[in-house]
Amino acid sequence: MLQIGNKIIEYLSSLYDEASAKKYVEFINEEPTQYLRANRLKTSREELSYNLLKEYEIKTAPVNRIESALKVLDSKKLTGKTIEHIIGEYYIQGLSSMIPPLILDPKPGETVLDLCAAPGSKTTELAELMNNQGTLVANEIQLNRVKMLAYNLDRMNIANAGVIHTKGEWLSKHYSGHFDKILVDAPCSGLGIIQKKEEVSDWWSIERSGKLGDLQLRLLIAAIKMAKTGGQIVYSTCTLTIEENELIINKVLDKYPVEIMEINLPLKSHPAFTNHRGNKLNLELSKAKRILPWEADTDGFFLVKLQKTGETISPEQTIPPQKDNRFFNINDREIKPLIGNLTEEFHLPEEIFSEFQYLVKGNDIFIVSREWSDPFPGHFQRIGTKLGVIDKNNRLTLHTQGAQLFHKHIKSNIYEIEDQDQLKKYLDGGIIKKEFKTGDQCVIKYKNYILGTAVETKAGIKSRFPRAKRTQEIYTGP
Repeated sequence: MLQIGNKIIEYLSSLYDEASAKKYVEFINEEPTQYLRANRLKTSREELSYNLLKEYEIKTAPVNRIESALKVLDSKKLTGKTIEHIIGEYYIQGLSSMIPPLILDPKPGETVLDLCAAPGSKTTELAELMNNQGTLVANEIQLNRVKMLAYNLDRMNIANAGVIHTKGEWLSKHYSGHFDKILVDAPCSGLGIIQKKEEVSDWWSIERSGKLGDLQLRLLIAAIKMAKTGGQIVYSTCTLTIEENELIINKVLDKYPVEIMEINLPLKSHPAFTNHRGNKLNLELSKAKRILPWEADTDGFFLVKLQKTGETISPEQTIPPQKDNRFFNINDREIKPLIGNLTEEFHLPEEIFSEFQYLVKGNDIFIVSREWSDPFPGHFQRIGTKLGVIDKNNRLTLHTQGAQLFHKHIKSNIYEIEDQDQLKKYLDGGIIKKEFKTGDQCVIKYKNYILGTAVETKAGIKSRFPRAKRTQEIYTGP
C-alpha cells in the first residue's frame, strides 16, 4: 500500500473535506486504469480495438464522448510492446490528459503553440486534430525530454510540428500576438497523477507548489503575450492545488486582457473554486473545471480556456539564434528529381508530394506540412519528419518515417515478412537472408503494416529500421 505523507492528506482535507481525502487515498492504492488514444491519422478506434483483440488478445472498450479513446480491460502489460504501438497507431495516455487538446480545438491551417510539450502526448494529439496541417510549434526546456518529444512525433508520423528547445517564458521575446491557439500544460506538483507516479508523495509540499506557481504564472503571461487578439489559450495542470490553478488564473484576470470561456468536459468535473481561505476570487473562475481522480478513474486535472480580448505589451522583440534551414516545394529543381526517384521506385502518386514542403539539411530531407510557416525557422531543433537521405549518386533513399507516412500509397518494391524470425531480424536491424531483385531499396511490410525501409545487399535484405526504435521489446502475439 502506498503511504502518502500527512501533509498531502491534511491539504486535501482542508481544500475539500476528510471524506474526499479518504477517497483520494483509496484511489491511489488501486491499480491504475490504462487508456489508449487511437492515432486517427493512421487508423480508427474501431479498427485498432479489433486488431489488438485479434492479434494480442488485448481487450478494450470505447470511451463515451472521447472519440479516439479506448479503455484497456486486460493485458495492460502488452500495450507498449505491440507493432501497432511502435508504428504510432496509438498513444498510451491518461484519459483526462486527452482533454486539454480537445478543449483547445485546433483546426487545420491554424498556427498553434504547445508551450510545455514533452513527452508529446498532447502535442501529437494537437497535430492529429489539425490533420497534420498548418503550423504546430512544440517547445520543451529539458534536453533529454526534447529527445523523447522528437521520438514520439516521429513514431506518430507528425509532419506539421517544429521543435524548439528553450525556456517557455522567454518565447514572448520572439513572438508577439502570433499564435491562434496556445496550450500551456504547465509543470506542476502532480497531486493528480500520484497513482502512477508514487515519487510525488516523497517530495510534495505546499512550499514547492508555491515555487511552481511562480513559474506557471510566467508561462501563462508569456502565452497571453504570444496569442493573437481573439486567440485562445488552454491552461491545464495535473495537480489539485489551488495555488497552482485558481490563484494563477485569478492573477492574470486582474492584470491582462483575457476572459474565461465556457467549456463542457467529456468527463465528470466540478467548477473551480471562487473562494480561498475566506478571500473571494473572480467569480468567472466557476467556468474553469476540476477533474477529481477518484470520480473519473483517471488522473486529476485542472482546465481553463481563456480568450485574449485586447492587445498586450511584449518585451522588445529579438531574433533568436538561427540555423540554416532551407525550404523547397515539389517543383524546385533541388527537390523535383529526388521526388521523381521515389515516385518511380515505389509507384507513389506525384500529387501527394505537392501537399508538403521540403527542408534540406545537409543530405537529409525532411517533409513538412505545406502550410507550415514561422518567422524564425532557424530557431528550431527540427521541423517535420524525415523523408529520406541523398546518397552519393544524388538519389533519395527513403527513410522509415517517410515510408510510414505514405504507407497507404506505396505500391511496389514491397517485401512482406514471412515469419516471426524475419520480423525479429528486421526490428533488430539485422539482415533477412532473402533475394529481392526489384531495386536497391524496398519497404518492409508485416501483415497490413508498412514497418519501414531496407536495402538489398549481397547478404540479403538489410534492415533500416531506426536505431532509436530497436531497443523496444516487441510482442508479436499469443
